[in-house]
Amino acid sequence: MLGNIDTIKLLTELFCCLLAAGLFIFIFSPSRDTDTGVEKTRLLYLYERKDVVYENLRDLNFEFKSGKFTEADFEAMRNNMEAEAARVLAEIEKLESAQA
Repeated sequence: MLGNIDTIKLLTELFCCLLAAGLFIFIFSPSRDTDTGVEKTRLLYLYERKDVVYENLRDLNFEFKSGKFTEADFEAMRNNMEAEAARVLAEIEKLESAQA
């Protein structure tokens, strides 16, 4: 009878180890799905960047009105963001005119 219990314990431990190894392999193995989505062009990237800069400007205005920034800090950050927006818009216009 004691041999039977030892065999059951051994089989249980073996099953648990195999299950743990299988789960480890399943969780950490690289995905076979290599489709990375739509290839982004520079123009698509710039449109996304423009949206991000505009959103950041809206957030900056909100945070300034709520008192998180001093007038000097707000002006400096706003000038930097507006300059970046101008660069992005200029590059968008350049790429669009080159495509036409």
